[in-house]
This record gives sequence, C-alpha cells and structure tokens, in this order.
Amino acid sequence: MKSGTGRILKLGITGGIGSGKTTVCKVFSVLGIPVFSADEEAKRILDNEREIQKKISEAAGKDLYISGSLDRKELARLIFNDRDLLEKVNGIIHPAVFEYFGDWVQMQDSPYVIMEAAILFESGAARMMDKIVTVVTPVEERIERLLRGNKFTREQITERIRNQIDDGERISQSDFVIFNSENDMIIPAVLGVHNEMLRLYNKN
Repeated sequence: MKSGTGRILKLGITGGIGSGKTTVCKVFSVLGIPVFSADEEAKRILDNEREIQKKISEAAGKDLYISGSLDRKELARLIFNDRDLLEKVNGIIHPAVFEYFGDWVQMQDSPYVIMEAAILFESGAARMMDKIVTVVTPVEERIERLLRGNKFTREQITERIRNQIDDGERISQSDFVIFNSENDMIIPAVLGVHNEMLRLYNKN
C-alpha cells in the first residue's frame, strides 16, 4: 500500500469518553491503516513494566501493586484528589507510551498510521501528529452508550466527561471532525479523511 517515498504520516484520533473513537478506528483498520491505541498501551505498561510500576508507587507514596496487579481504583482515587500527583503519574506513563509508539511506527509499512488517544491534547501527543481527527457525539448519547456497556454509573460517566476537555476545544485544535451520532454515516467521513491523508502522503 505504501507507494510514495515520503515518511509515514501520523494521524491522531481523539474524542470524549463514549464518542466512538474505537468504532471509527475499526473502519480505518478495514482500509488497511495500522492503529495504535495509546490507552491500551498505557494499560499494558502499567501491568508489565516493573520500572514504571516502581515509579508509580513511589509517586503515590504507597505500594499500588501489593496484590500483584495495579490497584486502579486506589490510583484513580488518589489522582482525583491531587492534581500534582496526576501530573507526576502522567509524566511517568506518557513518555513511555510515546517511545513505544515511535518504535511501532518504524515497523509499519503504510502511508500513514493512527494513534487513538482519549487525551491526545492533554498528554502532548498532539504535537507528534501530522493531522488530527476529533470524533464528536452528543453528550446524552455518549452517556446512554456507556450505560449500555454496564461499566459505569451515570454519575461516574458525567464526572469523567467533566474532567475531559470539551468538544469545542478539541475541534478548534483538529484538522477533521467526524460526527458519530446514531444518524450519522461515519464511513463516508472516514473515507474523506483517508483520501486526504493519502493525498498528503503522495505530496511529501
């Protein structure tokens, strides 16, 4: 698929919790575009990298791996009440994720690759991207989707939405917007972005 001689382009895909980023990324995958999930990579690092685990526990001031695996509820509780700790934890995890992403890109053979990240802007990952897509879905629809998944209560969902930057801020920093409401057709929107990325690749 990679036909030009230019470097591989990087497309960031972000959006609020429940917006359907993963669904959009699945369409890109069908088109043959490799997708790197920053959130899944962060989980893998937290579960497997001993040096990172040690740093996280030191930052938290307690052993968060006492049971053998990360006590995510306790980490979330500590972070929720302490912005400085949140920044410390992010400062440990994000550079590790970015390093793995850089290595992963080198192994791909495609005109462009995707980083899917809930906090693309907040983490600083946006600066590594050539173009950015924000996936937008009305808040109430996002809440209903997440409630159907049975992972969160309405209160937990609304709290998470409040803690993320809003769609307006994301859109203002993005090159493309894909609307992913029940009535929206995402495939034509994805194809439009895909064709634009191929055009840019062939130019560079």
